[in-house]
Amino acid sequence: MVQIKGLTKRYAKLTAVDDLSFHIARGDAFGFIGPNGAGKTTTIRMLATLLTPDEGTALVSGHDIRQDPESVRAKVGYMPDFFGLYDDMRVWEYLDFFGAAYRVPASDRPGLIDDVLELTDLTGKKDAYVDALSRGMKQRLCLAKTLVHDPDVLLLDEPASGLDPRARIEIRELLLELCKMDKTILISSHILTEMSELCNKVAIIEQGKLVMAGAVAEISNRLEGGLRLVIRIKDSLEEACVFTANLPGIAGVEPRDGHLEATYVGEPDAQHEVLSALVTGGFRVQSFTEQETNLESMYMRLTRGVVS
Repeated sequence: MVQIKGLTKRYAKLTAVDDLSFHIARGDAFGFIGPNGAGKTTTIRMLATLLTPDEGTALVSGHDIRQDPESVRAKVGYMPDFFGLYDDMRVWEYLDFFGAAYRVPASDRPGLIDDVLELTDLTGKKDAYVDALSRGMKQRLCLAKTLVHDPDVLLLDEPASGLDPRARIEIRELLLELCKMDKTILISSHILTEMSELCNKVAIIEQGKLVMAGAVAEISNRLEGGLRLVIRIKDSLEEACVFTANLPGIAGVEPRDGHLEATYVGEPDAQHEVLSALVTGGFRVQSFTEQETNLESMYMRLTRGVVS
């Protein structure tokens, strides 16, 4: 759905985005992670056709951001990190204005406005003035504006910025609902715990360069050298440790606080064979789980905390 190829943007002597390349598949919730000044906002603005790359390009829903920006704009919904709201307009007027800007036919706009208001839980505020909305409601209104023309790709730059915990949860739940609607979402954020709950893939950038991209579990596996399995055994822990170490696909195992932690490097999705072997070997397995990926620790290991 989004293919980024050698994207580069310079400001005088500063290279904000440096030869960036990665792709986002249809239906992905793709986290864009990096410190302040890493180039996230510049990249998103180029994808939204608000900035022109100095080198490279990107395809959004098959349209080139440099050669066919009008078609790209029809396919994307862009929510900036700082957005302007017209305080003296009513909520429905604000959405109607942007519907007209996206060339949504006048006869279709009332129904679409009602739909996005319901989706963003703002139906009760339809006739309220924008100025009367809370910060969280204004954030949801901006997202409603982003959705009014039914885009295929959502470019969301820090959508939960400045919100209190309850409002952040509401935005996260809304984004999860959009994922279920098969929207392709690129979202930048510094709230890594929420990103790990929302995104199935991430790209980590620093100083404008791509550090690593892919599924969260895949990146973790590459860092750890394999998938971590946590195995609780009823008894015979030392014996189970020796037994597990000799199983196919196990690169290492160690006992820890009443359980085993094993590094699995075998065939993907074949971890159940380890469990089956333990049960067949006579060990009473109480639990068998994959170690939860910690996006924060992964981020800290991959980045140095420097900006361009």
